[in-house]
Amino acid sequence: MALLEVADLGVRYGPIIGTDGISFALDDGEILALVGSNGAGKSSTLKAILGMAPYPAGAISFAGAALRGCKPSEIVRHGIGYAPEGRRVFSAMSVSENLRVGGFARSAHDNAARIRRLYDYFPRLAERAGQRAGSLSGGEQQMLAIARALMPRPRLLLLDEPSLGLAPIIVERIGEILREIQVAEGLAVILAEQNANWALSLAGRAVILELGKVAATGAAADLLRRPEIRRAYLGA
Repeated sequence: MALLEVADLGVRYGPIIGTDGISFALDDGEILALVGSNGAGKSSTLKAILGMAPYPAGAISFAGAALRGCKPSEIVRHGIGYAPEGRRVFSAMSVSENLRVGGFARSAHDNAARIRRLYDYFPRLAERAGQRAGSLSGGEQQMLAIARALMPRPRLLLLDEPSLGLAPIIVERIGEILREIQVAEGLAVILAEQNANWALSLAGRAVILELGKVAATGAAADLLRRPEIRRAYLGA
């Protein structure tokens, strides 16, 4: 059984279509790239998984349990972490306070141990533990958003446009950290990205979205080699 199954997902915001019949599955420990331009349905898909977007059509199940009707806080407790587009850290709070917020469902003792582990992955955050999150650089805020999403030890991590607005060298560093965490914790990841080259270089499989529909799917390495994909999505 797949860890996550999304079947014929139809997200709607009143008359506006977010996704139109998207289907895919994700196994434990797998990285899946959701690639597409702005408005393709990437964020809508992630928000539907987390219970933040309405989907009158289709179904989503995680570890065999249907997610329809669950609140986002319940879904986080089920084992799904989420780092939203735009990072959205709590700017007036310190780095360590942001992380403790991410561990709301766990004890203070568990949170302290988890924060120490996350500082191993993100030593830059350890150096800035007492600093206000709003004073961090864009790359540091993105690291904090990812670390906060990892606080409850999820089985699945949803990342929405983590490369947005960041310098290429920072994007590459974040990719290296994600690989390290994914291997160390057996984490499954859905990486929703407009930066198709970067996302496909990290992922084992990819789903390419266009206007709320699946335009192509397959092994990421194979999609990188397809001329029509390179022309349409990779600027080649």
